[in-house]
Amino acid sequence: MSAQNFDLPDSQKYQKIKFQLINNVMVIPLEVNGTQLSFILDSGVSTPLLFNLTEQDSIQINKVSEVTIRGLGEGEPIQALSSRNNVFRLGSVINPNQELYVILDESLNFSPSLGVPVHGIIGYDLFRDFVVEVNYNAQHIKFHNPELYSEKRHKKSQTLSIAIRNKKAYVDGIVVLNDAKEVPVRMLLDTGSSDAIWLFENHDIGIPDKNYDDFLGRGLGGDIFGKRTKVRSIKIGDFVIEDAKTAFPDQASFSGIQNLGNRNGSLGGEVLKRFNFVFDYRNSKITLRKNRNFKTPFQYNLSGIDLQHNGLRYLTESISGPNGVIKENQSKTYGNVQILMENQTRLSLVPEIIVSGIRAGSPAEDAGLEEGDVILAVNGKSVHSYKLQQILQMLNEKKGKRVRVLIERADADKLFTFVLKDVFKDKP
Repeated sequence: MSAQNFDLPDSQKYQKIKFQLINNVMVIPLEVNGTQLSFILDSGVSTPLLFNLTEQDSIQINKVSEVTIRGLGEGEPIQALSSRNNVFRLGSVINPNQELYVILDESLNFSPSLGVPVHGIIGYDLFRDFVVEVNYNAQHIKFHNPELYSEKRHKKSQTLSIAIRNKKAYVDGIVVLNDAKEVPVRMLLDTGSSDAIWLFENHDIGIPDKNYDDFLGRGLGGDIFGKRTKVRSIKIGDFVIEDAKTAFPDQASFSGIQNLGNRNGSLGGEVLKRFNFVFDYRNSKITLRKNRNFKTPFQYNLSGIDLQHNGLRYLTESISGPNGVIKENQSKTYGNVQILMENQTRLSLVPEIIVSGIRAGSPAEDAGLEEGDVILAVNGKSVHSYKLQQILQMLNEKKGKRVRVLIERADADKLFTFVLKDVFKDKP
């Protein structure tokens, strides 16, 4: 077994791992120094990152030193710990000497926005050491031993060259903006991004006229803002995706990145999930085949509401029906606990969902919703019975739909109603 790489036992051809597809990103189980954790599989990250460790988490990390990390976002560089000689295990896949960075900033936490606990991000090291087959339909990944892998050819699949630079993979494509002009682009393959397409503005790539300002997400360097729009099409190999959701991040978000090279943007999970992939970093190629997600409509935030978990709250219910919320609990654990009281009242511990952000000028803001509001029900359905991404779908089902949202604010329940609008056509 090699000293600083992931390996399979000599006779094993591959390791198959199930993943959760949450908000277009893959969450995989990963054992670090004997502790079972959950990581995002992110082809856009070079060294594994560990974060979101609470007082309840117990994990050993080895050979530690202090480092400073820069990343996307408009904030300052963040402090972290560099750790070596860590044992990473993924089924039969093992690396006995893995380097990782431990992020000390408690604000870097993807768990509330994804709705499941996430402790870290891993990418390049796995893609480097295996032929990685991703099946978004079946939600599983096969990590193939490169020495034993036999390429499967399919008449509907296509193999493309990729460039590996600074531990990241890039693919060339063609984008069409407002007019019929085709613009060649080099795109980062970013499985860790829940978005569809990011483009960087330059003399050839301009922002389409129909756009709106929005919060795009959070990177290592802080919050990322920019403009959301769509392009007429983007072409990767022979595959053409039309009316593709696109974001143009503000240039200030890249102030901490020293060298973007000739990169023009990124392809994120909302595009990548439309294919089943075979990543072959050793031979600088990918094979892709479109799947049943290929023509799925792009998801837009029609309501203007961003949601996240905010710990747990107690919910009292009579045997015949709901009886109201009685108190809150700030635990960061997600799940349901039920207690029966005197055979008449059921006390349930349920996730608390709050409004974490509202887009200016959106239907939700015009209706009067505010950041910090606790969501109790959407269209008469109690949200504690649904996953976070299901609630977001209820709030953004289709334009023209009337949405009723019951919230709690200052210990009082309020009901708001608004109509979902096309973020482009109905923009004033």
